[in-house]
Amino acid sequence: MRDGKMERSIGLLGATGVGVGAIVGGGILALAGVAFAATGPGAIVAFALNGLVAVLTALSFAEMSSAFPESGGTYTFAKKVLSVQAAFMVGWVVWFASIAASVLYAIGFGSYAVAGLAKIWQMAFGTTPGWLTGRSTVIELAVTATALYALSLTRKAAGGGQWATVGKIVVFAVIIGGGIWAFADEPVGLVGERMSPFFPFGGLGLLHAMGYTFIALQGFDLIAAVAGEVRDPGRTIPRAMLLSLLTALAVYLPFLFVIATVGVPSGQSITTLSADSPGTVVAVAVENFMGPVGFWLVILAAILSMLSALYANLFAASRIALAMARDRTLPSQLERVHKARRTPTTAVLASFGAVVLVLLLMSDVASAGAAASLIFLVSFALANGTGILARRRGNKRATTFQTPWFPVVQVAGACTCLALAIFQGIMVPAAGLLVGLWLGLGAIVYVGLLARRARVFDASAQAQDPYLVQMRGRSPLVLVPIANPANAEAMVAVANALAPARFGRVLLLSVVTQPDGWEPGEPPRSLVAAQDVLRESLAASFAGGLVPEMLTTIAPDPWSEIIRVAQTHRCESLLIGLSDLTENASGTHLEEVMSGVRCDVVVLRAARGWRLEQVRRVLVPVAGWGGHDVLRARLLGSLCRTGSREIILMRVLPYGTLPNVERSAERGLKRIALDEVPGPAATEIVKSQDVTTEITRRAMESDLVILGLQRSGRRRKLFGDLTLRIARSTNCGIIMIGRRG
Repeated sequence: MRDGKMERSIGLLGATGVGVGAIVGGGILALAGVAFAATGPGAIVAFALNGLVAVLTALSFAEMSSAFPESGGTYTFAKKVLSVQAAFMVGWVVWFASIAASVLYAIGFGSYAVAGLAKIWQMAFGTTPGWLTGRSTVIELAVTATALYALSLTRKAAGGGQWATVGKIVVFAVIIGGGIWAFADEPVGLVGERMSPFFPFGGLGLLHAMGYTFIALQGFDLIAAVAGEVRDPGRTIPRAMLLSLLTALAVYLPFLFVIATVGVPSGQSITTLSADSPGTVVAVAVENFMGPVGFWLVILAAILSMLSALYANLFAASRIALAMARDRTLPSQLERVHKARRTPTTAVLASFGAVVLVLLLMSDVASAGAAASLIFLVSFALANGTGILARRRGNKRATTFQTPWFPVVQVAGACTCLALAIFQGIMVPAAGLLVGLWLGLGAIVYVGLLARRARVFDASAQAQDPYLVQMRGRSPLVLVPIANPANAEAMVAVANALAPARFGRVLLLSVVTQPDGWEPGEPPRSLVAAQDVLRESLAASFAGGLVPEMLTTIAPDPWSEIIRVAQTHRCESLLIGLSDLTENASGTHLEEVMSGVRCDVVVLRAARGWRLEQVRRVLVPVAGWGGHDVLRARLLGSLCRTGSREIILMRVLPYGTLPNVERSAERGLKRIALDEVPGPAATEIVKSQDVTTEITRRAMESDLVILGLQRSGRRRKLFGDLTLRIARSTNCGIIMIGRRG
């Protein structure tokens, strides 16, 4: 059973606060000096252009979040239109980006707090002790702040970071107001002199400034990362994203203007002032027009900015981890939600642990910041790309908000973000190296620990929501050879469960046997019989509301022809019907067909009149981790989608099984239920020395039994003795499955 949905408790103000808290953070204070040093007063234009790029990307984020209002942000978008492997890599880097950003802001808070404490100590005692300004003090303060926010996020879904967001906006407003007051007393000519030359290093300097400072506009995407907790997401998310960006620009542009004008002493320029001290130029500039009060206002603004950005990124990191855990692309333990508080406690603690680990081990914080910026730019380019794919593949859900001028906006956003990412990777090679190492670690973790469960869960998710199949650009084809029209309706019903109408296709195949001595120009006699079979099969399908396609071919050997058609049409599944399995099926042509195709094989044995829609009780004997889990998950997901079923997962153990082995088997059975069954499922461990007898007894009480085909070698599929004995002893419907080789 899958549970743990978060409560939608965040409104427009709260969602906007998440974005503003992340955007108007340490970026502007730490990077303003770098931008002025790179391009002079033109840094104002660099921030404005970055704002335009961010708005283009925010529109794509808003459309995708409105269509898929689930937590996870870019990871969720990738999951909808890309493969599960690609979605994992996207989620892996976005999770790391939020973690790295949290580390930067935590250290930034510690650094500014230490600077303020050192100033106070110096004023009180004349000298500052070395331990106060050492790295250990910065780290201790950073860890303490992160721990307090993590604790607040485990106790309340919206956390406790909004006070810092409001506080820093007030402080920035006071600084801007003081700058405007000072500007009013400045001669117009002097202001113009300080703003000239506007672009001392030309267009290249402007690009440098844009590349270094884009992360200062990052943060609106975190609203998408918590979309699963936003009320009325179709309306709230687009508004919150645009409001947060506009708020940030409304703060940034006048703030940069007063820094570049009244913050510069006579005879100097903001370019030279920033080149001398890029990290402290904001404090120096504000102190120039507001005195010592200005210095303390910058310290206060920096502390509040770092804290609110730390909160927002830690909040988003925990929700990305939660979304990935629910899809099994991170360990499923991270999806646990506190029953009373409805907070993802484990995901919060895991993200907190990752932040602390990176904070303690990472020696080059600048490279981490550059890597986070690069990752965000790549993820933004991906978000624009997935927006294009989603719209072109028939995205009908984004009815509340759609990006205008499609696909010009998405293409422009993707190209600009990708260009800035490439620039960042070239200018800061350490960032590219760090991202490469993280991706390599992710590939190892995914292949070694997560791939199997992620593929199984993803197969179940696609079966439950066939729209997901379409969004990924797939149209699965199920091939159904028909020789007996009596079971055609049952066959087509199962086939439609595997490939539902509108999102997949069902192809009925009738093979006309080419008789010995047949001459071209004379229709074989068996053609008439084949046409009758197809006509009756189609009539039965239409009667059941099913609309398959049909194909008639002529071949000397029907078994080889089935293999050829399956290969030629690139079928995803082959569904074969059997009326009888009481004879020994080993070594038959049927097994040759099952082993000869490169697709999933499903064999249906059902009595005349058996109907899928009448199935209520489904028995699934499980022997452990087998090779059929992906196909079984897809089949169980389809069955649960097409009707209310009672799913029973059963494993038979012999008497005398050791308790630890039994507990392990029980845990494994529950894990299979969580991954493969979208609704409630019963799990039973049964003790018996005769597996066949026990399964047969339970099958007599069921409408359908799902069994796995035995494998002999890599691709050889066989009817095992257990399958045959169960089939001979029961008359209920049986579906046998074999995963492609």
